[in-house]
Amino acid sequence: MIRLLALLLAPLLALVTTPLHAENYGNRDDVRAFVAEMHERHGFDRDQLSALFRKTKPIAAVIKYIMPPKDPGVRSWQAYRGRFVEPKRIAAGRRFIATHGASLDAAATRYGVPSEVIAAIIGVETIYGRNMGSFGTFAALTTLAFDYPPRAELFRRELEELLLLAREEDRDPLAYTGSYAGAIGLPQFLPSSRRRYAVDYDEDGRIDLATSPIDAIGSVARFLSEHGWEKDAPIADLVSVDGDGIASLLAEGIAPKRTLTEMGTMGIALKVGAGGTANAENFPDRPAALIDLVTPDAPTEYRLGYKNFWVITRYNRSSFYAASVMDLAAALRP
Repeated sequence: MIRLLALLLAPLLALVTTPLHAENYGNRDDVRAFVAEMHERHGFDRDQLSALFRKTKPIAAVIKYIMPPKDPGVRSWQAYRGRFVEPKRIAAGRRFIATHGASLDAAATRYGVPSEVIAAIIGVETIYGRNMGSFGTFAALTTLAFDYPPRAELFRRELEELLLLAREEDRDPLAYTGSYAGAIGLPQFLPSSRRRYAVDYDEDGRIDLATSPIDAIGSVARFLSEHGWEKDAPIADLVSVDGDGIASLLAEGIAPKRTLTEMGTMGIALKVGAGGTANAENFPDRPAALIDLVTPDAPTEYRLGYKNFWVITRYNRSSFYAASVMDLAAALRP
């Protein structure tokens, strides 16, 4: 499987292993076309945009960090979880909750998202603001938009969103900093999410995800709410598996489609009292998906992922991510 994956990735890697040009982006035809499009679609001044690109050079580290590994190996749930559900992050999360408890509770009431889930996402993303990234967002997105073909379309949209955001906030587009992938602030919102979901939750007249934990709290809660978070509903439950239906259930993906009653006929049984959400066993007709959390040389952990598990994956399309958020939230719960 590993060798096959490496062979499949080889053409993709070949697309992005060409050395980056050292010169700025101002003289490139694809950038000129982007400038023209931004002028036609949104009325941006061509000369001003061109000047921004002349100030911007490719960042080799951005391509390095976003590239899939040449030898992908086998992902490990236990190793992944250990990065995020560990004593220092749990301690930092409890301090964050103690400091911002009132804002977290208010957001939970307004958006229906538990305060510990909001705190857990901020903890997983940036360790409560300790690691927000120091890349220039405009330069990072430009590098990915024009020198990373596999996802160029996505990052050109995010570059467009960043320019619109800067105009709306009357800020220099070069003033934003964040991750190598263009994510901003404590919750690591991409510019599109920043424009669509961020809120001025501290009501100081501006949205500031970099220095206002309160704005970050409200914005994370709104993001989850807008993606369909179900108030007072479970996230996931541990299950045992035994039968021939496992592969077909896993092949259906992480969107909740089947009930526990249906899955019971395929060898899936809830582990009552084994760390799942309290009282979830009382909802056998709640749609769910079978989630496998694989660790090499160890038994696979299986969970029943409900709608709220799927909602967390809208933040990051990874079952490992959603399960880590869930587990960190459980560790932060009073």
